[in-house]
Amino acid sequence: MTIWKRAFTIADLTALGATSMPGLIGIEFTGHDANALSARMPVDHRTHQPFGRLHGGASVALAETVASVGATMAVPEGKVAVGLEINANHIRPAMSGYVHATATAESIGRTTQVWTIRITDDAGKLVCLSRITLAIIDAG
Repeated sequence: MTIWKRAFTIADLTALGATSMPGLIGIEFTGHDANALSARMPVDHRTHQPFGRLHGGASVALAETVASVGATMAVPEGKVAVGLEINANHIRPAMSGYVHATATAESIGRTTQVWTIRITDDAGKLVCLSRITLAIIDAG
């Protein structure tokens, strides 16, 4: 059984953010399964903090992007998901390559959703663990 209420392709999801923050920092969607969505983001000059490490805010932007897009695909047309609260534990630094986020739905309600996001480096090591609560609102 799947949580998805809308038909989509991975290319469609990447295109959604092409002219906004996700596109500016290089977020690309990479896959999905029955209740999770994945994306990656480069660790480069766009996402570094001044000391050459992945900026914690960039990790949070990745986490919120993958979870809010996933949540929106899990509600009917005419609705969208927007962040209410997000937290992030930054576990280890990333200096280069990509970080990979997988957002998993924990609770899909009519008015709110909760998702957990695991962000790992290219070696599969945990970089950040995040949780977000999203409000489901009218798209218009």
